[in-house]
Amino acid sequence: MRHILSGLVLATALGLSVPAPAAAQNLFAPVVYVNDSVVTRYEVDQRMRFMQLIGAPGTDARAAEDALIDDRLRVQAARQIGVEITPEGLQAGMEEFAGRAGLDAASFIARLEAQGIERGVFRDFIEAGTVWREVVRARVLPQVNVPDAEVEQELRRVIETPIIDRVALSEIIIPAPPGQEAQALALAEQIVAGATSEAAFAAAARQYSAVPSAQAGGRLETVALDNLPPSLRPIITALQPGQATQPLTVEGAVVIFFLRDAQGTLRPGAREQQLEWLSLRLASAAEAARLVQVVRNCDDLYVQAGEAAPQVRRQSATQGVIPTLVGARLASLDPDEAGVIPAPDGTAELVMLCSRQPALAAQPSEDALVLDEGELEGTAEEAPVAGDLPGRGQVRDQLFNRKINTAADNLLADLRANAVIRRP
Repeated sequence: MRHILSGLVLATALGLSVPAPAAAQNLFAPVVYVNDSVVTRYEVDQRMRFMQLIGAPGTDARAAEDALIDDRLRVQAARQIGVEITPEGLQAGMEEFAGRAGLDAASFIARLEAQGIERGVFRDFIEAGTVWREVVRARVLPQVNVPDAEVEQELRRVIETPIIDRVALSEIIIPAPPGQEAQALALAEQIVAGATSEAAFAAAARQYSAVPSAQAGGRLETVALDNLPPSLRPIITALQPGQATQPLTVEGAVVIFFLRDAQGTLRPGAREQQLEWLSLRLASAAEAARLVQVVRNCDDLYVQAGEAAPQVRRQSATQGVIPTLVGARLASLDPDEAGVIPAPDGTAELVMLCSRQPALAAQPSEDALVLDEGELEGTAEEAPVAGDLPGRGQVRDQLFNRKINTAADNLLADLRANAVIRRP
């Protein structure tokens, strides 16, 4: 855009006549004011082309305008706290983004310019994203915390969620011959917006899809997930049954998939539980029952046991290897609840459950004892295989990033709510 403006200034300075048809006059007209900043029609058109080129969801003029408004707010928020991008930071950001497409920044810019998109569009996009990260780091990061309990809850959810291995899809393929890409994409976006059910998607497939599956409402046979192209798998597994993908641009066409059903299996060991408990042998069942009435939690047992505290044993094992009598008693207990197991010789064993969690997520306490071989019930089962189960550090990072993104979205929404946004 600066090159075009410079040309106009130079032509005026030389006294040349600059033609100005109505379309050109309107090209740089403001379409929206964001506080003290202006967004022009030309910028909206350029951003829309850029979004289409990188395959961003929602690539009409309104989406481009909204994106530019957000970027103005991001840059303004950065300036308010003294954050400005350095030339080195800008170049690094451009190289990183271009690298996602297997290109360097210069090659990526050349492709943009070949499509009529100015390099300044890319530069401004990177600048807004880079300074916004600094704003988030300064204003949001100190407020975000991920407690251990949330990590355990998320890890349990991951373990208990079936691993998707087969999917039932429907498809719509819209031809996009040269020069008609924008129209095909706009139609695809309308279809996605209206694809609120399988019936609605099927009707659109019959009307618009250009492949034989259109006659069946776009329905495809159930297929193994591994048979799909690697780039498509994460897009499909991110859907819930009844949802459609955003339009996917391929050479000569725009494609939409609808997930009708997903089938999966639990990972090995997902149903196995790891128990941690305390046990204490007492002289009689009556003495054990008395202790059950007063003990409040696992740590308290060491206090209430008095002189017998050194005999308290903390143990950890999976359900399959716990002795039958102990396992049956623990099965009826909640964490920090105790029970009594009478013995034939008149003594009794007090057992107190400390925790119960999926074996794959188990992280025994440092002072917990694993059962000795002689104490195992029958033959020990093979330890569960975690497979692709993420570690606690990965889960914590995922939760942290999720919270950061949510907080950043909320901050941007607040900036919008407090901004003066008006149209001419």
